[in-house]
Amino acid sequence: MREEFTIDDIGYGPFFEAGRRQLGLDGFPVARVVSESRGVYRVKNAAGEYMARVTGKQMFAALSREDYPAVGDWVAIEDLGQDQAVIRGILPRRTVIKRISGDKNRAGKKSEVQVIAANIDAALVVESVDRDYNLNRFERYFAIARDGGVRPTIVLNKTDLLSDEELKEKISELTSRFPGVGIVPTSTVSDAGLDALRRYIVKGKTYGFLGSSGVGKSSLINELIGGSVIKTGDISSSSGRGKHITTMRQMYFLKSGGIVIDNPGMREVGMAESVRGVDAIFDEIKALAKNCRYDDCAHNREPGCAVVRAVRSGALDEEKYLNYLNLKKESEYADMDDFEKREKDRQFGKFIKRAKKELKNIGRKN
Repeated sequence: MREEFTIDDIGYGPFFEAGRRQLGLDGFPVARVVSESRGVYRVKNAAGEYMARVTGKQMFAALSREDYPAVGDWVAIEDLGQDQAVIRGILPRRTVIKRISGDKNRAGKKSEVQVIAANIDAALVVESVDRDYNLNRFERYFAIARDGGVRPTIVLNKTDLLSDEELKEKISELTSRFPGVGIVPTSTVSDAGLDALRRYIVKGKTYGFLGSSGVGKSSLINELIGGSVIKTGDISSSSGRGKHITTMRQMYFLKSGGIVIDNPGMREVGMAESVRGVDAIFDEIKALAKNCRYDDCAHNREPGCAVVRAVRSGALDEEKYLNYLNLKKESEYADMDDFEKREKDRQFGKFIKRAKKELKNIGRKN
């Protein structure tokens, strides 16, 4: 017997309905993309699930991968029968998380933007305490989330490996570096924090899990689902990294009514054009910049830079400042080809080395 629900239960609302009418697609039923594999999409609505494809016309009109459906999208479909459908259009996205992907070594080619998930309400950024724990990586995920209008939350996983005192220190470190960002410590071994994570996920809202391989995203989602639905793997003994068990993005519907998206582990998170996202997560630097001598200050060697002055005085964390410069540079030049990037990277690399040396010398003097 099929479970009864409405499209509102899986995230539909007035924003998407307005978009459907604006695009002239109100004559077609809508469905949500729950997975994608090699150009075939599994979509879901109150009538059931369908295997769907985009039309040749849409393929011809697409300028990039961003113009194709992504997991979380709402699409207008034409029911062909026998659980088959054609996607007639993609409704406007309320939020989107995207990153730069593609072969960085192909000379003269621009990196391609990849949509990680669409129309999600919160990004659950997962890092484990045993490996790859990195504050800078959190900021990288936060930037792409905030740029797409998505609120990030930290999930600090595998806390069973820490003593109570060590866990308190980690949480204190995170709170200091990321004030105002929610933190949920979890462990699938001890079950610590799992109830808190369940309470965090609200009926009808969509949550995207982001993080590297091996941090435990799929294991956490299995706990939320209540069964071993997603395959999980051990950490590679040779590389010390997580194995890529999750190979495609997949949406899951919890008994509580919440919706979660599992994503393949990402070794690298290339910044798309996320200038707004970078500014949003470094609001402390943005506030300091108001006191710079020049309105267009790049916060490196310009005279009268309030940001550099704060770093030198110890008022602004040096690592946070250097990560800001890295992310800002990436986001500003995301649409350049590799020839242009190599020249910018060469210049920027010289500046970073010089800045580190100067800050080190100042520290010695003090």
